[in-house]
Amino acid sequence: MLSVLSVRKLLAVAPALISLACSSTSGGSTIASPSELQLFLLAGQSNMAGRGVVEAQDRMANPRVLMLDRTLHWVPATDPVHYDKPIAGVGPGHSFALAIVARDPNARVGLIPAAVGGSPISSWEPGALDPATKTHPYDDALLRARAAMRDGRLRAILWHQGESDAHPGSSERYAGKLRALIARFRTDLNAPELPFIIGELGQFPGKPWEADVKRIDSVHRAIAATVPNVAYVSSDGLRDKGDTLHFDAASQRVFGERYARAYLALVSARPATAP
Repeated sequence: MLSVLSVRKLLAVAPALISLACSSTSGGSTIASPSELQLFLLAGQSNMAGRGVVEAQDRMANPRVLMLDRTLHWVPATDPVHYDKPIAGVGPGHSFALAIVARDPNARVGLIPAAVGGSPISSWEPGALDPATKTHPYDDALLRARAAMRDGRLRAILWHQGESDAHPGSSERYAGKLRALIARFRTDLNAPELPFIIGELGQFPGKPWEADVKRIDSVHRAIAATVPNVAYVSSDGLRDKGDTLHFDAASQRVFGERYARAYLALVSARPATAP
């Protein structure tokens, strides 16, 4: 067992270990857990998980940005951050974290991937099963968030979801379910003022929004306007990858930066609180 002194020495050299891991280990290698990470839970469906094609720039790690792997260990963050399905690719999480650390030289970010492609909001309830992936999105997100919180403080939830509910019978119930979800996350994570950042659904040429998509978007906007500590992120000008459903990699990088700006604007407007 490591002594307290040994643990302190490990923490002192953690940045160097992270840098070494980024340059000389595979994505599955684990590293020493740094203290006081700024933690962000990534939740929703495939456009949060990411389906953009991974390029060389997406595989470049920053020593101050980590992600929680499927075994609940911290590893250098590179895309794909998620592993919900084999087609996981570039999402907004990595560029979000890079934007956060670029603005704060002392920040270290830990990303908690929990999005599940194709999951309707009904899957984001306690005990609910997502049939396609045989996972429990809400329960799994709580488990991962609580594991990550041993190494830092949860700062926000990034949410992108609604495509699977944009049809008759579901869109009408979406507002109540999303409001309940936000309140439940805050209660279960013991963070009553936890920021919740909602991304706008894709606006892609060749696929105009139908009434149910417009209803989902109106819910997103209304909740951001009426529920404390919720922000809305525009998808204006972002492109799809050719399937009129998923953002391409370049758009996801921009989207992540927009999420970061929305988060920073939200927290800067709040009264200062103790860390």
